[in-house]
Amino acid sequence: MSSTASGKNGTWRNWGGNVSARPAREVTPASVDELAAAVRQAAEDGLRIKAVGTGHSFTSIAATDGLLIRPQLLTGIRKIDRDAMTVTVEAGTPLKRLNVALAREGLSLTNMGDIMEQTVSGATSTGTHGTGRDSASIAAQIRALELVTADGSVLTCSEKENPDVFAAARIGLGALGVVTAITFAVEPLFLLTAREEPMPFEQVLADFDELWAENEHFEFYWFPHTGSTNTKRNNRSAGPAQPVGQLKGWFEDEFLSNGVFQVANWVGRAAPATIPSIARISSRALSARTYTDIPYKVFTSPRRVRFVEMEFAVPREAVVETLHELKAMVDRSGLRVSFPVEVRTAPADDITLSTASGRDSAYIAVHMFRGTPYQRYFTAAERIFTAHEGRPHWGKVHTRDAEYFAQVYPRFGEFTALRDRLDPERRLQNDYLRRVLGA
Repeated sequence: MSSTASGKNGTWRNWGGNVSARPAREVTPASVDELAAAVRQAAEDGLRIKAVGTGHSFTSIAATDGLLIRPQLLTGIRKIDRDAMTVTVEAGTPLKRLNVALAREGLSLTNMGDIMEQTVSGATSTGTHGTGRDSASIAAQIRALELVTADGSVLTCSEKENPDVFAAARIGLGALGVVTAITFAVEPLFLLTAREEPMPFEQVLADFDELWAENEHFEFYWFPHTGSTNTKRNNRSAGPAQPVGQLKGWFEDEFLSNGVFQVANWVGRAAPATIPSIARISSRALSARTYTDIPYKVFTSPRRVRFVEMEFAVPREAVVETLHELKAMVDRSGLRVSFPVEVRTAPADDITLSTASGRDSAYIAVHMFRGTPYQRYFTAAERIFTAHEGRPHWGKVHTRDAEYFAQVYPRFGEFTALRDRLDPERRLQNDYLRRVLGA
């Protein structure tokens, strides 16, 4: 196990560049036993403890001035159980590596988010999700967890073993323990056909319920300052596979969606008055296309342009009204927004602090280019979202606190009571958890 102090290591920063921390100590354990020993030693030394993956959260959920645990040596698949159709994977494994390994074995997750750079533990602990009519977040596909609790004990949980911990720890925010391994449900590798096409904003909203009902996975991007969206429908296919051609994929996904979009945002940041014109051009840049491929190649895409993001889950039946209010706010505000707004859905699940816990949900994500002031836009958007009892993504910018969460999560008290039992001395505490869960 390597151990370095932040005096040598420097300041830790997240991917978005809006959060930094200087831990007193960093460790990179190579086994669960080493991780447990590091937790016990930190407790003896009076240090708070946090684990961090790739830093893709925009909140300070992983920030600490105590012990920072980096799990990059805890990687790889422990076990594939083809009878149970599960895979057990070490917590520090990047989703990309897991997806590639599963595909080699003829297996796949049922649903996933739109990027795969995060570690499996970081993605699930913050509630990372994709879009789905019937299939839910990555955490909802968990069948068992192993975690090191605040006293250094190793605890396993599932629906049959420590079920109260399982109900909460699938999206545990790092507050219940340090996740060391996750068992996911998997299924035989399948094909998805993706249909991407532009559609007017008002048409998408008028037809939203139909588009949601008719597609296994539906999402769209609305470009502020325009009446345009790009829609994407993913549905299972009998094949044959017809992937995007290598040259066409590079041109659309790398050159246009990343390279040209990066330059456009640089221009917009330097000259905000140009942003509405840039948005109109961007909304017309990508043409319709249809392709068929294995799931992770359809669900995910490269995101190289850095940004800061806020996302709220509102009841699915409220999404159209919420989006109308958001567009009206942007139109009258004088704001200049260069990033599209992303809209996705998820079915209700039974995870205690899942943003879809107990209700069918729609997700509305707002973004601003890294280095551009975002507070005014996000504050106005958050006011709209919270008026609809929105629940913020745990890893994305928001200003909500424990008092608010107690109102919008019926089982909030279950989670905090479990936290009291597993971490009574708040060794896993940081400023973010103090705000969102209470002292």
